[in-house]
Amino acid sequence: MSLASEFKEFAMKGSVLDLAVGVVIGAAFGKIVSSLVADLIMPPLGLLIGKVNFSELATQIGTDPSGKAVLLKYGAFVQTIFEFVLIALALFVVIKGINQLKRPQPAPPAPPAPPPRSEQLLQEIRDLLAKR
Repeated sequence: MSLASEFKEFAMKGSVLDLAVGVVIGAAFGKIVSSLVADLIMPPLGLLIGKVNFSELATQIGTDPSGKAVLLKYGAFVQTIFEFVLIALALFVVIKGINQLKRPQPAPPAPPAPPPRSEQLLQEIRDLLAKR
């Protein structure tokens, strides 16, 4: 089998295509969450805290040889943590929903087994004797 045909077989497996689709959708979802956090969550949160812009929060830890400030951007880090928490929460909800769909439904209880033939005959005899 040639290298090209082996690669084609590998690439056309369902799991590889599913993974590729998942990566593309995940990247797009990451951008949406980044925008949600940066544009909708952090501004009101910064306003509530005291008119703080999280993306600008930084501490100068020195200067580089050209005299430019070297910053420790902890505000951007806090914003990234919010993004991570939202993505993790969304994945948790999706996976929990999928797991509930996959969980097998309990089978209805089986009807009770009929009594053995000897017991049926004894019941018939009892009923016939009761009629007399």
